[in-house]
Amino acid sequence: MQELGDQSNPVISSSENLPYSFEEYYLQKFDIVDINITTTSAEINELLNVATITSQNNMMMGGGGQAGGDVFFMNGYTIDEFGKVELPLIGEIALDGLTTIEAKKLIENEVKRYVNEDEYFVRIRLGGIRFSALGEFNNPGKITVLQNRVTIFEAIAAASDLNILAKRNELIVVRQYPEGSKIHKINLNDKNLLTSDFYFVRPNDILYAEPLKVREIGNATNFIQTLTLLTTTITAVALILTLATN
Repeated sequence: MQELGDQSNPVISSSENLPYSFEEYYLQKFDIVDINITTTSAEINELLNVATITSQNNMMMGGGGQAGGDVFFMNGYTIDEFGKVELPLIGEIALDGLTTIEAKKLIENEVKRYVNEDEYFVRIRLGGIRFSALGEFNNPGKITVLQNRVTIFEAIAAASDLNILAKRNELIVVRQYPEGSKIHKINLNDKNLLTSDFYFVRPNDILYAEPLKVREIGNATNFIQTLTLLTTTITAVALILTLATN
């Protein structure tokens, strides 16, 4: 590597600072949430942890749960079709349509029935981001990323990137909303994506990468083979014509 002195800057160019546009997520039916409740009472803690201990034992007996090793699927709570989860000691509680902060406060109010103020701790978070990658991905399928936030580019990387036949200027995103589902088309080449609502993937998003027109000819390998054969044929014909005229 060259020594360019103290005044050199390895950055060739940078764009302007683009602020995030991150909307609060509202819990939906079939989301998996990680709920942890701890109190100063050993007896209550034992009751609250019954479900977790049972899930851990089932996971060890079953060889680790899902093939993807999704620990939250085994130890978390799935919001059912009625928008509720059932917690030990507390019972059923409706979380559908709440933010994680609102859900935390709701559970805290229930815990206060058993212990005094400042004698408990409640934590609630999404059990990872689950989404589906379909179409022209190198490794399509249903994917779980164990993070609280996942960008669209991290989601694509988790599916081993788009293949060379994918339309990068028209990635389809099917997103669920409380009132139903909507289909969106996003341009991965547009820098404004970084400030849009689609820069971060939401739970249960479906990403569908459409193929380019070249798919009509065949896949990438077949297309290259066809193009090579065509080029060879044209070259051979040109050579024959050249010899014939001499």
